[in-house]
Amino acid sequence: MTLTSAGSTETASAREEPDDPLLRISGLTVDYRTAGWGWRTAVHDAGLHVEPGEFLALVGESGSGKTTIVQGALGLLPGGARVRAGSIAYTGVDVTGWDDRRMALVRGNFVGFVPQDPNTSLNPAKKIGRQVVEAVRFNAPGRQPAAQYRAAALESLRQAGLEHAERVFAQYPHELSGGMKQRALIAIALAGKPKLIVADEPTSALDVTVQKVILDHLARLRAELGIGILLVTHDLGIALERADRILVSHGGRIVEDGPVSQVLEHTAHEYTRKLLDAAPARHAGRLEPSSGSRPEDGTAPPVVRAEGLSKTYRLRGAHRKLRALDEVDLVVRAGTTHAIVGESGAGKSTLAGILAAFTTADRGTVHLGDRTLTGLRRRELREARRDLQFVFQNPFTSLDPRFTVRRLIAEPLRAFGLAGSAHEERARIVELLEAVALDESHLDRLPLQLSGGQRQRVAIARALALTPRVLVLDEAVSALDVVVQAQILQLLVDLQAEYGLSYVFVTHDLGVVRLIAHDVTVMQDGAVVETGPAEETLHSPRHDYTRRLLAAVPGASLAPTP
Repeated sequence: MTLTSAGSTETASAREEPDDPLLRISGLTVDYRTAGWGWRTAVHDAGLHVEPGEFLALVGESGSGKTTIVQGALGLLPGGARVRAGSIAYTGVDVTGWDDRRMALVRGNFVGFVPQDPNTSLNPAKKIGRQVVEAVRFNAPGRQPAAQYRAAALESLRQAGLEHAERVFAQYPHELSGGMKQRALIAIALAGKPKLIVADEPTSALDVTVQKVILDHLARLRAELGIGILLVTHDLGIALERADRILVSHGGRIVEDGPVSQVLEHTAHEYTRKLLDAAPARHAGRLEPSSGSRPEDGTAPPVVRAEGLSKTYRLRGAHRKLRALDEVDLVVRAGTTHAIVGESGAGKSTLAGILAAFTTADRGTVHLGDRTLTGLRRRELREARRDLQFVFQNPFTSLDPRFTVRRLIAEPLRAFGLAGSAHEERARIVELLEAVALDESHLDRLPLQLSGGQRQRVAIARALALTPRVLVLDEAVSALDVVVQAQILQLLVDLQAEYGLSYVFVTHDLGVVRLIAHDVTVMQDGAVVETGPAEETLHSPRHDYTRRLLAAVPGASLAPTP
């Protein structure tokens, strides 16, 4: 790839110095225009460089500026954003200020971009092959025969780790697993034979085993093709395990830059230490409540019992069925946390939906205390739901964006006639907010005006409004940054100690399970493969599948020294 410098026909290869990195960002300052507030600075004087064959990780929480830095480098800043200062150069060619037409030649031919969410990045109406062919055609010099485009697209799919490239070529995105879709995005990024891959949170929504496959493949591409990699992530464990060098972004500034060993052993900035301390692998055992006491393992009576649950789905447009649950038994003890773990498709969310009576099992029964939930009429089921509430993975989609925090929390109180007078209702809402470490200043805010962690706290407060005995939490912390995740987990532990709550905690993250679970059930393909006390299961797993899940958990370098 040759880059043409602005206002000149001189090429990058002619100007390139031996020590020119693939990408160099110097003094980058980016502003966003905000309604009524003018310009606000999101990135301050940021700088980084990526050398050929280097694996660089850019780490930071949401709002730290890391995605803005990447968007600025790729010429993908949204409308209302501007680069106020600084420079961006690829192999010595300054591309600062290049328009979208010229930057489109850089994206693909020189740098391949792998976005975070394949569900929104892939066109659901087009087959995978067509989308890869489009990327090949765009980046190819001149016109070529269709067969040549197809052959190049298939090669990109194979390079991205998709063994059955011909089959994937003919499939639509919805026919692929999350990991396969992410690898299809990598294939599109490879279509232009780039020297640099920029991957923005490419594994944050994936199971640990699929995540390991994707990261292993990026490392293989780097080794085989000499590609430089810039990985944007909020997972410090992944960064420390995979990268040669780490940059930490905080408040729009790069506050740490160094090799992995330096960051671990000679941390320069307080925020980096905070990230390290918040990592699940940093903790040797379960979190302790801030006050109160935790239940003794094995002594609490059952509060939820599921017996012989089976569920089969008929696949739309196909003459076949999918068995989501196969004779599943589960016992949740009062005042404890029972984790349900497994990869996507294991049946975890189906089981959670049946426990919360959102889904009906084909066979089997669910008991809440001495009450059988299976087969209840709608009115009886509504009353039973006071004792069992659900917290969803994404609070931004589960909370009505038009409602204020006050109305969101008041809604269940009003629905069950528990709101009382206006004064009593407000007092109860403030009490619930305080229980999740928020205050009354949040009452009139909309979900859009809250951070991810604050939104999840509101979702938990809403779930607590009816004073339930059990909370079912479906991947409730998987989308959160590690610092916010640590805060929510500690909050859940404290609420459990204070109110005697029982949790059914659905997750694919065994690092989180170590922190909060008393018992764990491991699921694979709709069946239970292992269940028992968390400490025993995590330290001495009996099943190969459990051992494989544990081996895929990133962050071994963060584990405390025994």
